Order: sequence, then structure tokens, then C-alpha cells
Amino acid sequence: MTDSLADLESKNKQLVMIGGKGGVGKTTCATAIAVYFARLGRKTLVLSSDPTPSLSDIFELEIGDRQTPIMAVEGLYGIEISSDVVLNMWRERFGPEIYEVISSFANVDYDFVDYIGTAPGIEEEYMLSYIMGLVESKEFDLVVWDTAPAGHTLRLLHLPQIFLKHLEAATKFYMNIYSYFEKLRETVKLQKGKRTLLEIISSWETLALKIVDFIRDQEKSEFIVVTIPEALGVKQTERIISDFDQYELIVNHMIINNVVKEADCPFHRARKAMQTEYIKILEDRYGDRMRLIQVPLAPLEIKGVERIEQISGVLFSK
Repeated sequence: MTDSLADLESKNKQLVMIGGKGGVGKTTCATAIAVYFARLGRKTLVLSSDPTPSLSDIFELEIGDRQTPIMAVEGLYGIEISSDVVLNMWRERFGPEIYEVISSFANVDYDFVDYIGTAPGIEEEYMLSYIMGLVESKEFDLVVWDTAPAGHTLRLLHLPQIFLKHLEAATKFYMNIYSYFEKLRETVKLQKGKRTLLEIISSWETLALKIVDFIRDQEKSEFIVVTIPEALGVKQTERIISDFDQYELIVNHMIINNVVKEADCPFHRARKAMQTEYIKILEDRYGDRMRLIQVPLAPLEIKGVERIEQISGVLFSK
């Protein structure tokens, strides 16, 4: 007998994050969760930040990087957001201010802003900042985030450390240039920016800390791991949960996807025997600390709301 996500109904979460390695069915699970809550009357946004998003394919509807209503489900919206869109939003927010500071003591093109935008952690931080803004705006009752594959997800937890290193490097860079131009102060009248570059970068570090606190908040956020009963899926899941334990981010639910339930031929009997071993490993390691939900291997690909709702029925069975 397997568990379910039914306990989420009464918790009024604002953000549900779906994570795991690539190819385990994160998007399928994210859409099934989003459809379920929209059917309950909660205005829901399902958002994908996967570099190769498949929301459009699953819903059989062109979604793209704008909030798009899923007409087949009242109160459900979708968005596929790329790293290019995130960088553009970051550039619009910080670009003019950064350029004002840099150009006050150095003759640089505006393209220098793009160079700063490639700093480690910038994309992940602003992606999270954007999602946190969606949640805090109260425009939606629930945001379901289909995250990028596990490597990207794990980096999110290291944002404060990434920014501390970035801040140290930026400090050295800034002070070297500033020291050089200080020597020319008597002959060249330098303009002063409204904020120093260090103050701007330091504000990113503060934002990173705020974001990690936000996704760690059990009252508002829920992280669900999706895996498959195979060696690579189990190993990647162990890495994710180990990293989450280190950063005090609790995982209460694990979805084990593509489970062979009825083995009626030699191929499926062998596959079921293999899966049974890995399911037992997951149950022995995590069964006493989280709910493990098994989703049967579907005979047909999951496309369209009707088939998505079949997965919802499995995930939220009481």
C-alpha cells in the first residue's frame, strides 16, 4: 500500500517545488499537482524553468514565457521561463544602476552589465527572486514550480556561499580599479554613483539569504522529490536529500514514478523484480521520515488534461 499527497490539501502551501534528476517525470507530476489544486478552486500557476520545458507538450497548448491560461481547467495558468528571459529581467532591474556606478570611474560600454550578469549564481538567484515575487504578490493561491534537473536545484541551496565568493572577488576588482582612479582624482573630476558597486552586490547576497529562508519555510513552501526505481534515480535522490538535510530543508514527500505494477511477460517480470529492489532501498532509507507515493507506469504518454488528471488521482488518492 502506498501513501499519497492528500495531506497537502489542508496545509495551504503557497509554493510547491518539484525536483529530481532529468527524465523522471517531474513535469508530469507538477502538472498533475497543479491541475488537482485548480480543480479545488485555488488559482494556480504551474511554472517550468527546465532548459527544455515540456509544459506546452503535456497540455497540448503553446505556453511560452507569458502567463497563459489553461482553458481546459478553470483557474489554472502556465508559464515556461528561460534563462534568457531571467537575464533580461535581471538586466532591467539592476542594469542602469550598475552601469551608472561603473561608468562614473571607467569608460565602459553598456555590454559590461551583461558581463556582470554572467557571475556565478546570478541566474539561479534571480529565478528564485522572480518566483518568490510571484508568491508574495498573492496573484495566485499556489505556485507549482517544475524545477530544472537536480544539478541546478542543488545549486540553489548554495547561493549564499556562491555570493560570498562573488562578493570577495568583486571587492578586489572594485578596489583595484578605484585605487587606480583615486591617483587621477586631482586631474580628472570623477562622478559619484548613487550607490557603490559593493553596495549593489551586497544587496544580492542579502536577497540570496532571504530566498533560502523562504524556501526553507515549512509554512509556505513544500519540496517534493520525484525519482524512478532505478540505480541512477536512487543515487541522485540520495544526493538531493543529503544536501537538503545539510541546509535544513525538509522533504516530506517522494514520488516514485514509472513503477511496473502488473508484470504479464518476461520483460516486465524482470523489470518489476529490478524495481522492487530499488523501491525497498528507498522505503528502508526514507519510509520513516516522508510519504512515498508510487505512480504506475502508464501505457500511454501523458498528454492532455484527461490523462494528467489520471495521475492526479493516483497522487492524491485517499
